[in-house]
Amino acid sequence: MHRNNSAVAIWLLACCVMVAVMVLLGGLTRLTHSGLSMVEWEPIVGIIPPLNEAEWQIFFAKYQQSPEYLKINAGMPLSDFKGIFWLEYIHRVWGRLIGIVFLLPFLWLSLSGRISRTMVPRLIGMFLLGAAQGGMGWFMVKSGLVDNPHVSHMRLTAHLALAFLIHGWMFWMALDLLAGGRPRPAALNGAGGVSRWLKLLIALVVVTLLYGGLVAGLRAGLIYNTWPLMDGSLIPGGLFEEGWIAGFEDIKTVQFLHRCLAEATVLVAVGGWLWARARLGGDLPAAVNAVVLMALAQVALGVATLLMVVPVSVASAHQMGAMALLTLCLWAVHDLRRRSRGGASLYQSQ
Repeated sequence: MHRNNSAVAIWLLACCVMVAVMVLLGGLTRLTHSGLSMVEWEPIVGIIPPLNEAEWQIFFAKYQQSPEYLKINAGMPLSDFKGIFWLEYIHRVWGRLIGIVFLLPFLWLSLSGRISRTMVPRLIGMFLLGAAQGGMGWFMVKSGLVDNPHVSHMRLTAHLALAFLIHGWMFWMALDLLAGGRPRPAALNGAGGVSRWLKLLIALVVVTLLYGGLVAGLRAGLIYNTWPLMDGSLIPGGLFEEGWIAGFEDIKTVQFLHRCLAEATVLVAVGGWLWARARLGGDLPAAVNAVVLMALAQVALGVATLLMVVPVSVASAHQMGAMALLTLCLWAVHDLRRRSRGGASLYQSQ
């Protein structure tokens, strides 16, 4: 492998890990109701936390004017405020750190000629998307600083989707770079068909995780905590009573759709794997086997989250399971793409 490709790939994979940690922190912030503890967005000076008791009182006084304090946490002592503040603070600072870890190596690698000209526009696009993600985060938080002390579930889902997009884009480029200098694998008959199945699975995974964001934003996981029955029936009554908008706004309808999508995802994963196994036998790549195992684990985590009424640890694992499943799907598709095309890589010529 060309050493330049290796260095850039390792850097991108490190950024992928940091984005994954960011998603974990974001989930913990939401689950512990910490996200509205910081009522201002100061991208530069906001990196400095309160350093003494007087500064803590200033931050707390600002929070005491927020709808969340007035309508939900009235009477909260300063000690409890510090608990929710620190998690949101770490979440925001980690986002800034990702920007630094991306930008500084990008400039150094570019100026030293280790990044090809064809890659530069894509990497700039990634950085701009990351900056937009920071803005989207504040846009989401602002929705909870008005009369209703809950962030918009639509904005929360958009914020989550951007994180997955950034992670997936960087991961795919890193795979391309890692593959660029490897020997071309032997062509695998049937790899194209298996790849098409995995692309369908990716589409289902993406839609399911977006609905997971809607469920989280609406706190829909706190009701109808039974499975496989929901409200005593496989198909509960009262769905789509407000028309198609209920699929995005009604708690019951949104949770039902998320369930259906998750069940469809695991059925497509298992059914497709059995078909691929019959088609390729022992030549089936390890990444494809990992996909179906992760799909089974993810649906188990989802059911556990529901039945246990959204405990923080299990719900966080479920959110990270979605990222792991999407990452494995991308890895499997990339592997099959190389096998069906004889190892061609987008950045092979670098």
